Amino acid sequence: MLIQNPLTNKKSIRIDIDSPYAKKIFQENFLQLLCDKYFPGPIVILCIGTDRSTGDSLGPLVGERLKLLYPTANVYGNLADPVHAANLDDVLNQIYDKFKNPFIIAVDASLGRKENVGTIKLSDGALKPGAGVNKNLPEVGEFHVTGIVNIGGFMEYFVLQNTRLYTVMKMADIIAEGISRGLKTFLD
Repeated sequence: MLIQNPLTNKKSIRIDIDSPYAKKIFQENFLQLLCDKYFPGPIVILCIGTDRSTGDSLGPLVGERLKLLYPTANVYGNLADPVHAANLDDVLNQIYDKFKNPFIIAVDASLGRKENVGTIKLSDGALKPGAGVNKNLPEVGEFHVTGIVNIGGFMEYFVLQNTRLYTVMKMADIIAEGISRGLKTFLD
């Protein structure tokens, strides 16, 4: 169940990827957040990251899997065409040129506290990509999904390079399947 922060009035939930119900919990909460936040306009899934770093490949892996599960979805960012710090502004311009009033859902990897590694966070509001590696990028999304892939706080680039692929792949599977099922339920 999405928990509302009384200080910010924003909703969020963390899902442990090792929970036997992780996919179901993600899908239900994704759908609830989508129903709560949606405004009329095309839904765009913006998967941020790069395939050149294991820890930062969550977004492109989700985008790749999502294109297979739901081919008609408006997905930006996959293994062939990743969306990352160097092209994020250009991709956002393309989205706003192509779609009138897009409803953007952002997906990205993040670093966090040791006890949160291996969790997926669904959060109300815009994503601040690159914050974990001190990049100043535009905030994006009506709500966002982040996978905490490793520990943050020290030598972030090295940590991202040395993240377990198993963790990232398991997260990508849960997120892509949950988004796909959630969108199908919402749109059909």
